[in-house]
Amino acid sequence: MTILADMMWESLSKGLAEGATKAIARAISLVENEVAGYDAFLAGLQGQQQPVIGITGPPGAGKSTLTDALIGLAVRAGKKVAVICVDPSSPFHLGALLGDRIRLSQWYLDDRVFIRSLASRGALGGLHPKIMEITDLLKAAPFDLIIVETVGVGQSEVDIAGLADVTVVVLVPEAGDEIQTMKAGLMEVADIFVVNKSDRPGADLFAKNLRQLLAPAFSMGHASIPVIATVAHTMKGVEALYTAIEKAAAGNQIRDRKTWLLTEKAWQLIQKKRMADIDKTQLAAALAVQSEEPSFNLYKFIQDL
Repeated sequence: MTILADMMWESLSKGLAEGATKAIARAISLVENEVAGYDAFLAGLQGQQQPVIGITGPPGAGKSTLTDALIGLAVRAGKKVAVICVDPSSPFHLGALLGDRIRLSQWYLDDRVFIRSLASRGALGGLHPKIMEITDLLKAAPFDLIIVETVGVGQSEVDIAGLADVTVVVLVPEAGDEIQTMKAGLMEVADIFVVNKSDRPGADLFAKNLRQLLAPAFSMGHASIPVIATVAHTMKGVEALYTAIEKAAAGNQIRDRKTWLLTEKAWQLIQKKRMADIDKTQLAAALAVQSEEPSFNLYKFIQDL
């Protein structure tokens, strides 16, 4: 790196530690775009132990409204909050579609809250390809709480479980057959379940059946997972959820799963690093030629790379 580049990264590190909004935003952009020196910058971060709260669930469950309500409670408690909102990508320019961020608009000028929207860029799992790096970057800033809200995800897209200390899965009463739902991978990653929009018909029965299915006698767990009914836009049940999140973040399960979380993160980072020299365009060009040969074998092709 040049002297100017070194000075830039050093200045960003200082600004990050001081909680300067512009420095945090700039650092995220540079890391997101893999600007030269970003890896050394990340390696020099002094991370704190703030809990990362993952908010996930199917589209239309009210994740953004719930996130907005949780921000309000955290700020009222005197906390500084960082929020990463992962939005669907535009199919044309891969940028974030920011419609859902209207629900968080009241916090954009509040110096107690930092909000950044990221595009999923087609990544499976409802997250962003650089979400781990960006989350660790935020841990080096003086925030008390970090919230990551995913894109509305499907049943098997559960990457948030490898990132968050506490995973909150948000459902709605219309989630369907509870037994089928419980088979889904998404349902197996939750530390807390939320039945949002619980003023709708059938909400009480849905929550009751969910609690029964999650009881230790019927599930693989050793303790019951909380199921909390909320109506996010009226704040009903949100304080109970906030309390449950704090309890989970302070509980033994965080220490128990720390090694697992770090292993998942390390595995994904190593995969990305090992794949860094693979150019997909060149791969496609080579396959276009070699796949026409009668003796072409994909597995041998991969071994010869």
